[in-house]
Amino acid sequence: MTELLERVIAQLEKLPEEEQDAIATRLLAELEDERAWKIRFESTTNEQWDKLAQMVRQEIAAGDLIVITTAFGLNGLVNVNQSTRLVLD
Repeated sequence: MTELLERVIAQLEKLPEEEQDAIATRLLAELEDERAWKIRFESTTNEQWDKLAQMVRQEIAAGDLIVITTAFGLNGLVNVNQSTRLVLD
């Protein structure tokens, strides 16, 4: 176990049982979610990635997507139409 994880557990031990259980539930859900995403990514074929990339390129060319850096202003979020989707730059 890492030092950081040991520090976290030490802090968790100070909390009431109800809070410990709530945090443990969230952590277990997060671990399961990460496992599921890993399986999805590992099972995705190069052909599927290529098809996804082609679809994104078409959406960008059609103006259906905006680059995420243009969607954020100096103070964080800027109003974006709900039908507009974001893409990472």
